[in-house]
This record gives sequence, C-alpha cells and structure tokens, in this order.
Amino acid sequence: MLKLRRSLAWSIDFALVVTAATLLAILTFHRICALVTDVPSLATKGGLDLVSSRGDVLGASEHLGLSLWDKIVLDVEEAFGALVVVTFLYQWACLALLGRTLGKGLLGLRVTPRMPRHTLRRAVVTTTADVAVYALACVLLIEGQFALSALVWAVAVVLFLVNALTVFFPGRRSLADRLAGTSVVGALQGARSGPAGDVPQG
Repeated sequence: MLKLRRSLAWSIDFALVVTAATLLAILTFHRICALVTDVPSLATKGGLDLVSSRGDVLGASEHLGLSLWDKIVLDVEEAFGALVVVTFLYQWACLALLGRTLGKGLLGLRVTPRMPRHTLRRAVVTTTADVAVYALACVLLIEGQFALSALVWAVAVVLFLVNALTVFFPGRRSLADRLAGTSVVGALQGARSGPAGDVPQG
C-alpha cells in the first residue's frame, strides 16, 4: 500500500515538473519567435555585416545565420537550466519547510528526518535522477554531440530506473532515500517517530 501511495505521490510531483517544463517551453518558443521576427534588428545587423565584409556576401550571410542559431540554442539551453533549478528548488523548499512535497502531502506521506543536510541531499539526488541528466542529454544533442548525448540518455534512463525500482527492495527506500539518509513514511507514523529514530538502517 505504501509503495502504491509513493508511486501516486511521485506521479503528482512529476506532473508539476512537466507543467513547469511546458511553461518554459512556451516561454522559450515566444523568445525564439521574437528573435526571428525582429526584422529591423536582423536587417540592420545583416547590413552592417555586409558593409564590413568587403564583398564577402556569403560569409556575411553565414555569420548572420550562425549568430541567430547560437542565440536560439542559448535560449533552449537556458530553458533546460531553468527547469533543473525550478525542480531542485521545489524539492528542497518543500522538504525543508514542510517535510513533504505536494504529492506526498496529498497522499499522506512525509520524508524523515527533516534536517537541512538530509533535505538538501535528497533534493539533489531526486532532481538529478528525474530531470538534470535528461536535460544534459538534450543540451548535448542540440550542441551536436550526438554520441555523447546518447550515452548520457542511457545513463539517465538507468539512474531513473534505479531510483524508482529500489523502492521495491527490502526497506522500501529509493536511491534518493539511501543516499540522503531519509525514508518516506505515513504522516502519522512520521509524527510519532520523532527525529531520533526515523531512518531505517540499510
């Protein structure tokens, strides 16, 4: 029953991450559209490049195209970076202030112990397993590092599965729990346990 509640809680939290990713994607799309449709600015830059190119029209055009592409890539990379930061802040702030994320709170769960070093480590591992490594793979892909991107994608999938599936092992603790020294328990059980004896061994 606890495993089912944990799965549902994770689904709620991940849905919030997907929502944040969607909003960032919309914002990034609008930033790129504004960049591409800024015709006067592009025309001015293109004209200056042409004047200073000493007749190298193809070189000036290539420079303008590469400059535009670099700005688009930067916008996309900033969106991935923002998603990682938002996910980390959500995990860390919820655990530090409430001892649970929104998903865990709705399912009557909490993370124990609620101490700064535990909440920070758990937020880092959860963010890494759920979002950060995938984001890195995507950034490598748009940078043209195809082989390295595929390798990082494979690492991301393995890390995600290891973090999720260890909940079904003895002790019912995820990789994030094990590395952070925490456990997920029912809210009432967590309240009764107190800070001294919350974390099972192993």
